[in-house]
Amino acid sequence: MRVVLGVAGGIAAYKAVLLLRLLREAGHEVRVVPTPSALEFVGRATWEALSGQPVTTHVFEDVDQVAHVAIGQRAELVVVAPATADLLARAAAGRADDLLTATLLVTRAPVLLAPAMHTEMWEHPATVANVATLRARGVHVLEPASGRLTGADTGPGRLPEPEVIAAAALALVHGRGEDLAGRRVVVSAGGTREPLDPVRFLGNRSSGRQGVALARAAAARGAQVTLVAANIDVPPAGSEVVRVGTTAELRDAVRAAAKDADVVVMAAAVSDFRPVNPAADKIKKRADGVAPTIELVENPDVLAELARDRLRDGQVVVGFAAETGDAHGSVLDHGVAKARRKGADLLVVNAVGERVGFGTDTNDVVVVDREGRVVARADGTKDEVAHAVWDAVRPLLDA
Repeated sequence: MRVVLGVAGGIAAYKAVLLLRLLREAGHEVRVVPTPSALEFVGRATWEALSGQPVTTHVFEDVDQVAHVAIGQRAELVVVAPATADLLARAAAGRADDLLTATLLVTRAPVLLAPAMHTEMWEHPATVANVATLRARGVHVLEPASGRLTGADTGPGRLPEPEVIAAAALALVHGRGEDLAGRRVVVSAGGTREPLDPVRFLGNRSSGRQGVALARAAAARGAQVTLVAANIDVPPAGSEVVRVGTTAELRDAVRAAAKDADVVVMAAAVSDFRPVNPAADKIKKRADGVAPTIELVENPDVLAELARDRLRDGQVVVGFAAETGDAHGSVLDHGVAKARRKGADLLVVNAVGERVGFGTDTNDVVVVDREGRVVARADGTKDEVAHAVWDAVRPLLDA
């Protein structure tokens, strides 16, 4: 696919370098079109080396090739990251005073803008109006992430992570678009850890990759996402990230966020048990060689509580069941029984083991409803599985 990557003049331009690499590694031809001010942050040589394409910024460059028209005409997808307040204003006004804005006027390909600016600029009525104008014309404008901005400032306006932008861009060309726009989503991810003492913990093998992929896919499809992250091995994705450690902390964080959520997806691998009395000091080996006895108590069933309580009218609750088959039934048998017991609208069932499910880049799942009926199957990368899960959620939101 022929992709134009526009880069406006903001400090977040350095993140577009990784976005370029992600698009190239996915097999796409990428032409980078920076604004003149963007080259103050990342130089022309970097863009040309990583894209393998020439880089121009002005409409009077490559005049013999009519570049200010040809680049937009050839594009099958246009992504601008970062899209500064100035770029949004010029695009909304239909300006064509550099090669990037001229390309935006010419192209008929899907356009995705990923804003990045200070909170005050993002919330200014002029920017709000410009974003509304662009969206009304069919341009897809991501919600910025919240977090550390330039200097000591923190708030909404941070450029979404490159993985989120790439997923959103590719979702456009795969026909999903922003079908979750206006929806508030909570996703939990990773494995909780229950302290045994100040050094050791009771945990599991979850890497959090599937949960992060679900958050990334939801953001790509236009949702406002809160990711409640326990122990994860990958960078988090979402409009807001809440870090937790134990199951009790995860339960409190999810319930707090779920009060305003349309969908809650419990993808975290929560510990079913915790020590009754965690040791205040590191547990030492005994001279007689006798191992200590650790008494366990059950943790709350967070998924069952969410399905029972429905903290918002019409809320859709989705659970995950990481299962292993045994003498009493298959992975799917155990998943169906859990679906009927938990009461979630959907339960995503997947087999796990030492080299299966946990810590891998792929997954193979079956999605069942609360009665245990199979409504979807998906296998492939965890991003592909994430989109398949959201495809199964969409009809429930419509209903």
